[in-house]
Amino acid sequence: MFRLRRLLRLRNLLRFTIGVSTTLMLALVFVVLFEPGLTYHTNAPVPSTRSPALLDLLGSAVEQAPLALADATLYPEGKNFYPAELALIRNATSSIDLEAFIFHATPIGQRFVDALAERARAGVKVRVVVDAVGSLPTPDHFFDPLRAAGGQVAWYQPFRWYTLKRWNNRTHRELLIVDGQTAFIGGAGIGAAWDTGTVDSPPWRDLMASVTGAPARGLQAVFAQSWLESHGEILVGPDLAVGRTPLPAVIGIDERVAMVVGSTPTGGRSTRARVLFQVLVGAARQELLITSPYFVPDRSMRTALLDAVARGVRVTIMTNGEHNNHTIARLASRRSYGELIAGGVQIREYQPGMLHAKIMLVDGLWSVLGSTNFDNRSFGLNNEVNLVLRDATIATGLRSTVASYLDQSRRITLADWADRSLGERVFAALGSVLERQE
Repeated sequence: MFRLRRLLRLRNLLRFTIGVSTTLMLALVFVVLFEPGLTYHTNAPVPSTRSPALLDLLGSAVEQAPLALADATLYPEGKNFYPAELALIRNATSSIDLEAFIFHATPIGQRFVDALAERARAGVKVRVVVDAVGSLPTPDHFFDPLRAAGGQVAWYQPFRWYTLKRWNNRTHRELLIVDGQTAFIGGAGIGAAWDTGTVDSPPWRDLMASVTGAPARGLQAVFAQSWLESHGEILVGPDLAVGRTPLPAVIGIDERVAMVVGSTPTGGRSTRARVLFQVLVGAARQELLITSPYFVPDRSMRTALLDAVARGVRVTIMTNGEHNNHTIARLASRRSYGELIAGGVQIREYQPGMLHAKIMLVDGLWSVLGSTNFDNRSFGLNNEVNLVLRDATIATGLRSTVASYLDQSRRITLADWADRSLGERVFAALGSVLERQE
């Protein structure tokens, strides 16, 4: 009898433990899915894009100093940026720092591993940070040849019991910095999607940019943060260019200016990426052109876009049509079209395949490019990085690239949006539960 009572007590304790654990897990899921985002707004009108005051205001808002822009080159499409990146790697003499959300075990991935390993054998310090979720299909042993050559590879937020509370924070950055002097930044990872395409899709359209000098050193400082969080090592050695050369600040409305904005969620839920976009949308006076594969603006950003239209700004959104690798993101995006279209925002969907470029152009003068999508995952959950450029020549070049996307896009009218199928409406409503995760 005593033994039976003991077994009953153990059973009840087990049931209680399972119940408590399940309740806590459900509460965690609820918080992750339904935690409200910040309501971003400015307490006064933002100076215009051509006002000298905007540079100081933006620098203060994102806590970054403006830098002299010496050189910047645009590389649209993988057939252009992959050869340029590999050539830069092969010419490295002191250090290579690479950070990737996507680094897949594909032929193009193998070419990068081989090039990095060759430089590591030559004595170049090679450091690689790879996101554990974005590169989930990639086995760790894929990087063994690089490690054997002396290179270092670290996984960002790998699956461990102690990373569970941070599992939703990923590094979405795509960075390559060589010798601390030249850097590539943009939206493209290393995988077949940008190289050969897939069975049912041509190569994704994307863009990378290279910069030299102070902006490159700023991007290396952003990498250093990810390296610390992944490897536990603070980069202070002589190969870290940030430690050798101070970043020169620039003043003057006629200067070509760059700003490196690394973004990581704070405990209070704000991010520099979200502040950056909010301020520049508020600064627009003539034209706002946004390209994003996943366009899921929250209510405060939708308000900012509609306010821009009310100021007389031409607002055009370029996003994906049916060729979207995240169906839920597309449904969540289209769910908000009606309000924006009715308010005067022009929305266009790219038709031939997957458009993955992340670009914002403001008044033909300011440009933003990098890893940030126009959604909550980038604005509130991921580590991101953006390069902000105040240069009309670069803006013109980017606009030419975006024009090629627009030529192959379809404008969505209010009638199109109202004519959505019942199935799409139902799935969009269900997808709204996960909207903040997209």
